Amino acid sequence: MRGGPQTRLALGLAFAAAVLLGASLAGAQSPAKPQHHQRVLATRSPTALLGLYALDSRLALTRGELVRIHALTARLRVEQKRVRLELSIVARSLRVSQRMLGNHLRTLYEEDEPNAIAILLGSSSLDAAVTRLNDLEQSANQGANAVTDTENGKAKLARLADALAARIHDARALEARARQTNDALTAARAQRVAYLASLARQRRLTKRQIATLDTRAQRVVQQAQTVQAHAATSPAPVIVGARSITVTVTGYSLPGHTSTGLPVGPGIDEVDPAVIPLGSRLTLAGYGEGVAADTGSAITGYTIDLWFPTLADALAWGRRTVTITLH
Repeated sequence: MRGGPQTRLALGLAFAAAVLLGASLAGAQSPAKPQHHQRVLATRSPTALLGLYALDSRLALTRGELVRIHALTARLRVEQKRVRLELSIVARSLRVSQRMLGNHLRTLYEEDEPNAIAILLGSSSLDAAVTRLNDLEQSANQGANAVTDTENGKAKLARLADALAARIHDARALEARARQTNDALTAARAQRVAYLASLARQRRLTKRQIATLDTRAQRVVQQAQTVQAHAATSPAPVIVGARSITVTVTGYSLPGHTSTGLPVGPGIDEVDPAVIPLGSRLTLAGYGEGVAADTGSAITGYTIDLWFPTLADALAWGRRTVTITLH
């Protein structure tokens, strides 16, 4: 998946976990016998594992984005210090230019402006007269240069002030974004813990089974990251919010496990991780919710393969061009 700003990313993950784990909670009302309880667990555990995998994948991506934002903010602060130093240098130059201009204007005001004839008559020699005239011309030029320097200094100061204001605004926006993402991430993890605690309270999963599922989810995430790393030379950016793309969708019905180590089942989508990163949540019209959790050599580009419980269901689906929503 490809995307831009990420302010609601972690909250969306919590919702995905709620949808995927909700099915696990639904059947916990009447576990009459241990054998029945174990059968229910065997049916529902893959769904819980898929939810944990989707959530943990998003959390890992979000943390990576936070690291990137913090690094960028640090670079902006260094740039801010550099601009402030340059502003102080320009301000000093501006004060010097203004002082030179003031001194020259004050001299012209206090002394009558001499003319060339008066200087020639009042000089002891022709060389002295020429020197005096050159001095007056140089003084006039210095005054004009002082005016030019002052105007240039003011213009440069204004440009630097604008650049500084823009960088400060960007830094504050990035810091606010990082804080918001961090808060959303914290809320998502707390919500996941709450779902797992709810499973335990309803005796759907024991503490040991929850720990086992969590360990398996972490292992699947690591394996998925390895698969993702081989799919492209650089990781795809994190999707923030929903985005729709058009893909070709086919169906399959096979037993076993995915390339990421998950057992196949409802909601498992086979994708090209160079286009849709593993762990992404998908919404497909006519199929429902799914998670990008498998890869295959035949699935490349804007093509996905959906799991169906029977071959007849997969054949009935056929090959369709569908607009899907990525979360």
